[in-house]
Order: sequence, then C-alpha cells, then structure tokens
Amino acid sequence: MKILVVNAGSSSLKYQLFDMQTKSVIAKGICERIGGERKGSDATITHTTIGMDKVKKEYAMPSHKEAMQAVIDSLLSAEYGCIKSMDEISAIGHRIVHGGPYFSKSVLVDETVVEDLSKCLDIAPLHTQPHLLGIEGCTAVMPETPQVLVFDTAFHSTMPEEAFMYSIPYKMYKEYKIRRYGFHGTSHRYVSRKAYEFLGLDPKNSKIITCHLGNGSSITAIKNGEVIDTSMGFTPLEGIMMGTRCGSMDPAIVPFIMEKEGFTPKEMNEFMNKKCGVLGVSEISSDLRDIEAALLHNDEMAMRACKILSYGIKKYIGSYTAAMNGLDAIVFTAGVGENTPVIRLLAMSDMEYFGIVFDPDKNIVTTHKDHEVIISKPESRVPVVVIPTNEELVIAEETEEVVNEGRKYERVVF
Repeated sequence: MKILVVNAGSSSLKYQLFDMQTKSVIAKGICERIGGERKGSDATITHTTIGMDKVKKEYAMPSHKEAMQAVIDSLLSAEYGCIKSMDEISAIGHRIVHGGPYFSKSVLVDETVVEDLSKCLDIAPLHTQPHLLGIEGCTAVMPETPQVLVFDTAFHSTMPEEAFMYSIPYKMYKEYKIRRYGFHGTSHRYVSRKAYEFLGLDPKNSKIITCHLGNGSSITAIKNGEVIDTSMGFTPLEGIMMGTRCGSMDPAIVPFIMEKEGFTPKEMNEFMNKKCGVLGVSEISSDLRDIEAALLHNDEMAMRACKILSYGIKKYIGSYTAAMNGLDAIVFTAGVGENTPVIRLLAMSDMEYFGIVFDPDKNIVTTHKDHEVIISKPESRVPVVVIPTNEELVIAEETEEVVNEGRKYERVVF
C-alpha cells in the first residue's frame, strides 16, 4: 500500500509518499506560492524522488486543486517520478492542526466530517481554511481515493477536565468550546511510542514527559499511555516561549500593550504570534541556530533567550512530575529538541532531586543524530533521551489503519 501524506497551508502544500510495506518515503516535495499575487502563476513545485536529484519547476497554481495536480504530475513523471499510475496511491492522509471538540481520533473524509471541520474555522482560522482547501484540491484531482484526517489535537483528548478547562464561566466553555486542546499530537504520540520500545517501558504502567521543541514547542505529560496534560492550550500560543510566540504570560499584559501601542485585536494576535518569543527577547533571530552562533561571541541577549526557554522547560517538567506523582523518562524531540545541546543542558542542569543525572558529553555528541540516544548517565534513575520525530509516518500509519478498518465518523463532542 502507498499512502500520500498532505500538509496544506494557506499558500503551500507539503507532501510525502510512503511505501507502507517498508514504512519508507518514496518521494516528497512542496508546492509554494499557491494562489499568489499573480493568481499562482509564479508558483513552484520542488520534488524529490528518493535516490534521484531534486527537481524544481514553475507551475500555475491559482488554487490547491492545481497544486495537487502538480504533485500527481511529479509523482507520475517518466523522468523523475516514482509511480506509473494514480491507482498505486491507496489513500491520502491529511495533517489537520485543530480538530476542535469534534474529533478525538482519525477519520475517513465524508460530508459530515467536512461540515464539522468547518466549525473549527472560528477556533483556528489560519489552519482550518487551508486544510479545507487541501481536502477540496485532493477531492478534485483524486475523487475516488479515500482521504483520512489525522488531528494534532486528537492524542490530547484523554486529558481530564481539571487539566483542559480554564477558569472562565462554564457557559462560555459550553457555548464557545474554549478549553485546552493541545497540539503536536502526532509527534508526541510517535516519540512516546519509541521511548517505550527503546527504554523497555510498559506503556500501561509508566510516566513520561515528551518535549517537542521547535519553532513551535509543546511539552506533554503521558501517564500509562494517555495524555494527562500538555503545555499548549486553546491555540498553539500557550506554553513555553517559542521561536516567535510569547507563550504563557499574565493576561493583563494583552490589553496593556494594546493600549500603549494602539494595537487592534488582530494586530495584537499577530504581535504575540510573530514578534515575541526567542526573536523578541534576543532581538537576533527566531532560529536557535543563529542564537547558538551568537553565543560563541558571548552575546548576552542570546544567552538570555536560552535561559528563559530552558527555565520554562524545567518548570513544566517539575509540575508534570508532580501531576503524575513520578517520572520514568524525559524525551527531547523536533528541530530544537534534537539539535540544540545548550537548551537541553540548561533545562536538565540541577535536576538531581528528580533522579536525573545528566551527561554533558553525550549531550554534545548526539547532535544531528538520526536515531534514539540516551543523554543521561547510567546512574540516572530517570533516563533522558533524544528521539527524532516522524509525524508524517504517524499520519501514514493512521491513514492505513483507518482505511483498512473502514472507520466511519461518529459525531461526539468531547
């Protein structure tokens, strides 16, 4: 079985084609500038069939329909493609950021599913609209191919009420569905599963904390195989400091800045999402690689950003250890989690009380590795590991499972 994984953005569409027999990527690529200023006439597709050279071509893409056609044309290309017929693609798996209160597991696409996903537009407009366009584009080009939606929020649907509810009037929670949803669920699911295997832990009797650290970051507490809490909330803005997102702060700061700067609600939302975080604190960059380079020159602003981020990670680990009444492992993953030793070092220092004995030497040499590595010392009661994430594989596996089961959507608001 071959599964095409699609991640649709407002003006982009990323894709990977998986061979599910070997769980390997056959081809991957990205369409950019979809529906641009010149109606997508300046759009491009960059395609790579594994084992061949990368190919970049211009392609008119006024909508996601044309983008999907560009993907299929690339996959079928006699020169640089990898399949002979569209019939080789058994299903399409979509990465969906926000499932709202409607989706607690992956589902086959039908009219009811699209209708309920559309209800998430007011909760997550920046993500939901592109996802709907991606589904529409796939339906137009491959109408007979089953499509499956895999939700970032679904893995976190096991959180108890005391963890997902905010202290607002209950009627607002019921009416507007304001609650903690959590994100990066496919990543947290993948690395937690890998951690159980790698460390020999029993998923039904273990307490682990997974730290997905990238431009967007979230930390999740997983007890006995189920999420009990996570740092991101109603939107991906809550939690620790991120690349350009402020993370959690005193809510009163919002109207204070709006009044001082004359921001509209939309401008304030954009400010918190795109002008804060590592970028805002360091005044250098949102990219931790640039911050690391600045550290080599003893840049105080860069070090300040690293300390704030690492301190936030440390606090979440402490609070989640208390919430679970114990801790069996800590996992670092994603771009920053896998490749930034200074953040791991600062976050894991002075944690002996929790049974963590960090190994600075292993921490340095594991950078840029492509496999699971323990970065704590043998005497550490709580192992600390780096596990490369693979969200696309999770989406492909979920898609295969849903299609094989013929799993239909049952409308339940959780």
